[in-house]
Amino acid sequence: MNQVISIHENEQGEQLVSARELYKELGIKERFSLWFKRYEDMYVEGVDFEGVGKPTPYREGSDKVQIIQDYKLMVDMAKHIAMMTKTAKGNQIRDYFIAVEKEHKALMADPRMQMAMGLQSAQKMLDHKDKIIEEMKPKAVFADAVNTSKQSILVGDLAKLISQNGVKIGQNRLFAYLRDNGYLHKSGSQYNRPTQRYIDQGLFEVKESSHTNPDGSIRLTFTTKVTGKGQQYFVNKFLTSDDQMKIG
Repeated sequence: MNQVISIHENEQGEQLVSARELYKELGIKERFSLWFKRYEDMYVEGVDFEGVGKPTPYREGSDKVQIIQDYKLMVDMAKHIAMMTKTAKGNQIRDYFIAVEKEHKALMADPRMQMAMGLQSAQKMLDHKDKIIEEMKPKAVFADAVNTSKQSILVGDLAKLISQNGVKIGQNRLFAYLRDNGYLHKSGSQYNRPTQRYIDQGLFEVKESSHTNPDGSIRLTFTTKVTGKGQQYFVNKFLTSDDQMKIG
């Protein structure tokens, strides 16, 4: 397969794409920062993309470099961006990403590759076991809980997950935090239901249930639930930022 755009893998085997390289290949004319801002609000930082600095020469042939803003994009995000450009080039790049994903999945399903990756991972752990153990201490409970979560959970259950790792917060305080920071509606008929922005980003979903009243009429109830993606987002947010200081 001819390479259309570079795809790199991180230590977890996830495939990543440079936003600037995607921007260049798509032939976008507007300024990079304006172009990316349009998509930045549609995805979740730390889950779908990560900001990085990219060393770049001041000019061709120069020894001096400047650090410019770039982003590592998950292939799914890059694929969607390419598709949303609605151009022939965008469709070509999207099709390339799909083909690479299929090839990657087939390769990862090979038992020989799984064994090789297991041996490589084990060697890395042996080489850096002290550092890994130290880094895992504050995150072990959360990482296990989130990685095994396939179901959406209630906000109260998310509070329990957070508390398990020492960031003490109850259901009511977590609801208040989510309302104060714009994740949930603060008033009206939508009270405690997620705002559309974060539903679109896949952090929440709303479960609708119908109940029959004694008089035969139908009553609808709505329950806010945190998706697996949302659980990962909030776990990482509380572990890697000072947000736990804002809930006291």
